[in-house]
Amino acid sequence: MKQFLSVHDVPDLPGLVQEALWLKQNPYADENLGRHKTLGLLFFNASLRTRLSTQKAAENLGMKVMVMNVTTDSWGLEFEDGAIMNGNKAEHVKEAAAVVGQYCDIIGVRSFPSLTDREKDYQEQVIKQFVKYAGVPILSLESATRHPLQSFTDLITIEETKTVARPKVVLTWAPHVKALPQAVPNSFAEWMNAADVDFVITHPEGYALAPEFSGNARVTHNQREAFEGADFIYAKNWSSYETYGQIINSDPAWMITQEKMGLTNQAKFMHCLPVRRNLVVEDAVLDSANSIVIQEAGNRVWAAQAVLKRMLQA
Repeated sequence: MKQFLSVHDVPDLPGLVQEALWLKQNPYADENLGRHKTLGLLFFNASLRTRLSTQKAAENLGMKVMVMNVTTDSWGLEFEDGAIMNGNKAEHVKEAAAVVGQYCDIIGVRSFPSLTDREKDYQEQVIKQFVKYAGVPILSLESATRHPLQSFTDLITIEETKTVARPKVVLTWAPHVKALPQAVPNSFAEWMNAADVDFVITHPEGYALAPEFSGNARVTHNQREAFEGADFIYAKNWSSYETYGQIINSDPAWMITQEKMGLTNQAKFMHCLPVRRNLVVEDAVLDSANSIVIQEAGNRVWAAQAVLKRMLQA
C-alpha cells in the first residue's frame, strides 16, 4: 500500500485481517523490516490509543518514531492556497509537509473536523495537503471524516471473536454531552459494508450519515428492533450530518443498557473509547463479560502493524 486513508486503499481486506491476527501471535517476526526507517506521527488533536498503539507497532517493525503535537510543539500551519499570511500562522503546509517528508519515510497524520463547515470538512483539507506535499506515504491516524485504523481494528476484533460465519453487526447512536465528529461511524460503516457481515445502523431521526458511508446498510430509527438477534453492538455518538455538527437529540433512552443487550444473540459490546459511563453505556454492560472494549483497544497495535508492514513493503 502506498498510503492508508480508507478501506479503499486495501486491495485484499480478508488477507490484511488475517495478517494482523498472525502478527498478534508473531509480533517481532518482521523486526528488521523497518530498520533505518523513520515514522513521523503528527497530532493536530489529542490521542491516547492511536498514539501509543501506532508507536508500539512501528517499534515492533524496527522503525524509529518521532512524535509531534502540532498545535503546541510547532508553528501554526496555514492550509489555504494563496493565503496572505499576516495572521498567527507562521508556516504554510507546503513547506511544513515537505520538510517532514525529508525526515520521515512514512508520516501519520491525525486531525479533526471543525464541525462548522461541512463542505470544507468533507474536503479533507489537512490530510490531502500532506498527501500532496510530503513526498512520502501518508498514514491516516484519523481525519475529518474517517478513522480507518480504528475501523480496521474493529473488523479484526469481530473476526477473532465471532461465533457465526456471518455475524449481525449493529452500529448504534448513543447520547453524549458534546457534538462529536462523524469520522468513527462513517469509517465503521464503510469497513462493515466492505466486510462479510449483516450490517445495521440505528439512530434517531436527523442523525443519518452521509450516503457514501452508510452505503447498503439497513437503517432503522428503532433501536430495540435493530438489537434483536445481533452478534455485535458497536456504540458511538456522532453529531448531525444533515444539521451539520449540531446536537439535535440527546435522548437518554438511547443509552446502551443490559436490558437492551438481552434482546441480542449474546452480543459482544464494542466502543472505540474513550467512553462516558452511564451516558453512552451503563456500567453493567461495559463491565460485563460480553464487553470486548479492552481487547478491541489492544488490537489497535496489530491493525497499525499490519498496515505499516504493507506500506514498508510497497
